[in-house]
Amino acid sequence: MSLVIDVQNVSKHFGKATAVNQVSFRVEKGQIFGLLGPNGAGKTTTIRMINHILNPDTGSISILGEPASPKSQERIGYLPEERGLYKKMKVFDQLMYLAQLKGLSHQAAKNAIDFWLDRFEASTWKKKEISELSKGMSQKIQFIATVAHDPEIYIFDEPFSGLDPINSEMLKDVILEEKKRGKTILFSTHRMEQVEQMCDDICLFNQGQVVLQGNLRSIKQSFGNNTVLLDFVGDSEFLNELKGVRINNRSTNFAEIRLLEGASAQNILQVAIAQAEIQRFEIVQPSLQDIFISTVNDTKVTD
Repeated sequence: MSLVIDVQNVSKHFGKATAVNQVSFRVEKGQIFGLLGPNGAGKTTTIRMINHILNPDTGSISILGEPASPKSQERIGYLPEERGLYKKMKVFDQLMYLAQLKGLSHQAAKNAIDFWLDRFEASTWKKKEISELSKGMSQKIQFIATVAHDPEIYIFDEPFSGLDPINSEMLKDVILEEKKRGKTILFSTHRMEQVEQMCDDICLFNQGQVVLQGNLRSIKQSFGNNTVLLDFVGDSEFLNELKGVRINNRSTNFAEIRLLEGASAQNILQVAIAQAEIQRFEIVQPSLQDIFISTVNDTKVTD
């Protein structure tokens, strides 16, 4: 595989605040690469530097073997977290204007717009003003504007924001289709379930630094089978009695329980059986949500 995005020892400061601190990662051709992390972790600043909107204070960024520059911007389709459509323009006119800014001829732009509107079941929106669209509909139009010129690289900042479950699934399918076409895709998100279903590699940020990165499957395997999924009927009070565990997810009749060092799954089972009717007891790899939470907690900087 060939290297598409290469971020090496990049830092960015705003006054005395450090937004990004010595960040390095690589994205290979044809990968879906996920940037994860809490709000304010440095993901969007890093994406803006990759897109040459901001310049790093130190370190280097190369795109397809060349330094990030206005020229490399032409090879990227960028969907920013802050959406920016002209509210009074009609959908088709808006998309045509933006596609031609990217260098497409009128006919090529029309063909691309018609294709994508049809793919998103939005062909009837052509003459609607952007202001008439719901947030989810506007999100689809913004996505079409990002990809209509068929760039080699897609960079999406929180692409699922504002989408209901049905449209999120549609967008996920579209992104996977684009991967099959050989596109390289980098996106940031808080939606862990989307990452688990889509990403090849991930990079987890916290407080401006990379705290975990690599192949998603390998990362999950490295954490081992240390999570118990428990479905039960009865009082959940017994969960409060468990020692040496962390309850990651809990509802009336379900718990996702992380085994900490020295904890025994058999002890959990014994306590549960004594106080509830057990319908499922399964030892599994941790969810990405669990890995995310535990890694961020383990790397918090204290004063």
